[in-house]
Amino acid sequence: MLRRLYDWTMSLAARKSAEVWLAFIAFVESSVFVVPADVLYLPMALARPERAYRYALVATIFSVLGGIAGWFLGHYAYEALAKPVLEFYGKLDAFEQMRGSTSADMILLLLITSGLAHLPPMKIVTILSGAANVNIWLFIVSAVITRGARFFFLAWLLRRYGEPIRHFIEKRLGLIAAAAAAVLILLYAILHYYSS
Repeated sequence: MLRRLYDWTMSLAARKSAEVWLAFIAFVESSVFVVPADVLYLPMALARPERAYRYALVATIFSVLGGIAGWFLGHYAYEALAKPVLEFYGKLDAFEQMRGSTSADMILLLLITSGLAHLPPMKIVTILSGAANVNIWLFIVSAVITRGARFFFLAWLLRRYGEPIRHFIEKRLGLIAAAAAAVLILLYAILHYYSS
């Protein structure tokens, strides 16, 4: 099923309506969809490098809007809507455990790592943020910064290095993003240690 979704998403990059699909995928990826917007964004930006930053802006805006929808889903409709979505993806038990034991600071850190590296998946963190009553404005600012940093960094790489960087990104993006997330976690731990 995941492979079919991936192939379908890749096929959207060749359509005239690709930008609309990018907005749609970026929106639903942040609250309910499995495939990240990157799989559509990358081929679109490579096909039209002069629009890489425009596509990054579209992906950022709609990813943040989707994140806000996920926050509202977790905050106002957890039992009725969010719980069945998490159950469908087999993430309900892990979510419930995180929900019961995670502080607001940790959720903010998860939002940063998720926004930059999809660790954990964005939809989990957006719903968790709403269910745990994380301040909506702090959530929005964090989502704008992290999602924007991800998409605009990809745009910069693609504009500067073109096709060769695509293969590098596709093979190592998870590793690069995980390393960046690890550095952020380490910085947070150091700051938290010295502030207490």
